[in-house]
Amino acid sequence: MMKPILVILRGNSGSGKTTIAKQIQKNFGPETMLVSQDVIRRGILHTRDKDNNLSIELIERISLYGMEHCPIVILEGILIKERYGKMILNLIDAFNGNALVYYFDLSLEETFKRHRTKGDDLEFTEQNLMKWYRAEDWLGVNNESILTCDLSNEEIERNIITDIYELNLKI
Repeated sequence: MMKPILVILRGNSGSGKTTIAKQIQKNFGPETMLVSQDVIRRGILHTRDKDNNLSIELIERISLYGMEHCPIVILEGILIKERYGKMILNLIDAFNGNALVYYFDLSLEETFKRHRTKGDDLEFTEQNLMKWYRAEDWLGVNNESILTCDLSNEEIERNIITDIYELNLKI
């Protein structure tokens, strides 16, 4: 059995994190845990994304549970560095560095474009996206990859899956 691997997908709203996370989970199958910031913060706790909100600790606890029971834990969300950075670093340490970190570094215009593809079921406006947007919110940790709009979702998915297999061979 492989040692647990943490895969972190971060970036601005509308950048494709959730889509990629679901595809990776589907690829690796049962017992691949997907921890979604939106599900926990908005769906479970119904709390605002502010400093020290309850979702930060719950995301960490759920991810640690996954480390004990699942070969792969995928954490996805905006997860801005100033608010979630310490928790993410704690998780990377808990996984003994067996972590792959991806930051979707897209322009504001590209996030607008991708957001518009969601159709009529838009939960928030482009004004919201503009207010929430953060450029270059990298963590600066080992195994952090910066993803740009030059890569298709299929290429990103394929690269992450390859990275997971390669990391598994090293550990």
